[in-house]
Amino acid sequence: MNLNSHAIFTLYTVYGILLKVMASKGKVRGISGQHPLVQNVTVTEGGTANMTCRVEYNDNTSLQWSNPAQQTLFFGDKKALRDNRIELIRASWSELTISIHDVTLADEGMYTCSLFTMPVKTAKAYLTVLGVPEKPEIEGLMKPALEGDHITLTCMTHGSKPAADLRWFRNEKEVKGAKEVNASGKTFTVRSSLQLRVDRRDDGVAYTCRVDHEALSQAPQQTTEVLEVHYAPRVTIVHSLAVPQEGQYLKLDCVSQGNPSPDPVMWTKDGVELSDLGRVIVEGRELTFTSLNKTDNGTYRCEASNHLGTSSAEYVLYVYDEPTTPPPSTTPPPLHPIPPDSTALVGAHASDPTVTGNRDPNAVGHHGTDHALIGGVVAVVVFVTLCLIIVLGRYLARHKGTYLTNEAKGADDAPDADTAIINAEGNHAHAEEKKEYFI
Repeated sequence: MNLNSHAIFTLYTVYGILLKVMASKGKVRGISGQHPLVQNVTVTEGGTANMTCRVEYNDNTSLQWSNPAQQTLFFGDKKALRDNRIELIRASWSELTISIHDVTLADEGMYTCSLFTMPVKTAKAYLTVLGVPEKPEIEGLMKPALEGDHITLTCMTHGSKPAADLRWFRNEKEVKGAKEVNASGKTFTVRSSLQLRVDRRDDGVAYTCRVDHEALSQAPQQTTEVLEVHYAPRVTIVHSLAVPQEGQYLKLDCVSQGNPSPDPVMWTKDGVELSDLGRVIVEGRELTFTSLNKTDNGTYRCEASNHLGTSSAEYVLYVYDEPTTPPPSTTPPPLHPIPPDSTALVGAHASDPTVTGNRDPNAVGHHGTDHALIGGVVAVVVFVTLCLIIVLGRYLARHKGTYLTNEAKGADDAPDADTAIINAEGNHAHAEEKKEYFI
């Protein structure tokens, strides 16, 4: 602060003290209803804060802005504190507006606007400075990682105020991390950890750590790392024909997946390494047969390896006979269709569509024989049943009649039971005379 500024600041201070003394003695009075109006201000670190103080009714009384240390910044339109970052925007009897450029965290605090009436009236506005978080950094990434490894990715950012929020993304999908916040002066250091057990599906996956904070209104800060995973190969064989036949073209493709790439691959037949044989062409991962024959039968093996391991796959080749097609007929087709011979259809399989579709419905086949046999069996069963019914009826008819006990036979003329029994025994002699005969 130079001599002139110091003198002005001293005069303003003395003037303020005199006004307070005069106000305490009641010698000066302000207009009723005079009161300064201010608003709290929030600004990002490095930005510009505009501090405005207004008065609705003022009788030409001066306004003053002071900082949290109670240092006068401006008294009316007079600058009191030598700070090139602080400038006057507007000064009148009803308003005093100043600006603070390149705001730092040290500028945060309570600012006071004073209206020098009797008594002095004040209003306080709080300046909040947001700490901008730094670009996040990702630690713990191993390049390359091996399949099955356990790794911990840690994302860290400094300088946020208030504490920033860290978010993890696996490609475009958000994943949960463990957050840790530590204070460092007025700012915060934030960490977030992500534990992984990597496999081959993580190879080439992008892990992104993003910082969300109110000071980053335009675009969030973020860092992306691509995970590289090394893993042993896996091999499969893809063939171009489902049923290989003599004379056909066949290609076997050895598909191997591994990192680093297992190149080249090795082809063998029945344990012996293959080489070009004219008809059989070995070209990298492809094995080509230009014209198959029976000598190509065997077990073909494709093997691929890298520094992490070896993998193989097998294909058993069996070449079928070349299909034969009958020569085209030179006999012109008949004008009228001739029904098929019934004797030719008798032994045909029911599932053959060419036979079942052309069968004569009047022809005698397996179905006709089966039906006749079943009918004969049913007729025999009916005949036997009828015979049994007739015999049983005659038997029941022959044994039909009235049968009496001994007591009943002699009870007609006996006065008591004993006499009835005696009479019944005497009647046995006449039993032959009471027999009945059925014809």
